Amino acid sequence: MSWRSEYIWVEFIAGSRKPGNFFWAFILFLGSLGFLVVGISSYLDRNLLSLFPSQQIIFFPQGIVMSFYGIAGLFISSYLWCTIIWNVGSGYDRFDTKEGIVCIFRWGFPGKNRRIFLRFLMKDIQSIRIEVKEGIYARRVLYIESRGLGAIPLNRTDENLTPREIEQKAAELAYFLRVPIEGF
Repeated sequence: MSWRSEYIWVEFIAGSRKPGNFFWAFILFLGSLGFLVVGISSYLDRNLLSLFPSQQIIFFPQGIVMSFYGIAGLFISSYLWCTIIWNVGSGYDRFDTKEGIVCIFRWGFPGKNRRIFLRFLMKDIQSIRIEVKEGIYARRVLYIESRGLGAIPLNRTDENLTPREIEQKAAELAYFLRVPIEGF
């Protein structure tokens, strides 16, 4: 999602609050909770889940392993829910040609560097660079090449843009900033 005027371009970056992340965090939570309940029911020798008789699972070693997988899954699920709640990776890119300033903002994990904010002059932008890697794990990333800061990614690596979309986005941004495009 972006917003443009004659002098200002603002590109909003989606963070971790995506439907897929909600889905996988919820599925992982339910699955790991199921593993933990089955492991605990085998230890207690009681049916905590009516669908699965605990007498079929011996506590040592199956019950211990299932409990371990349940606890590990709950930790991973907690991590996913925290990234969703904190909306890690979200932010915006703001290009102001009138004032000649570029602002790039992202939310990170809580702590010292929770707010990642870069502000630099537009005259320091050398080019717009596209990195395309095809294959099983295709990766298409748009970068700003800047003096002093190096290559700054503008989109998420998991954002599945087609080659045509990334080229169009790069061309529009390069035209707006009046800089060349590198790489393909």
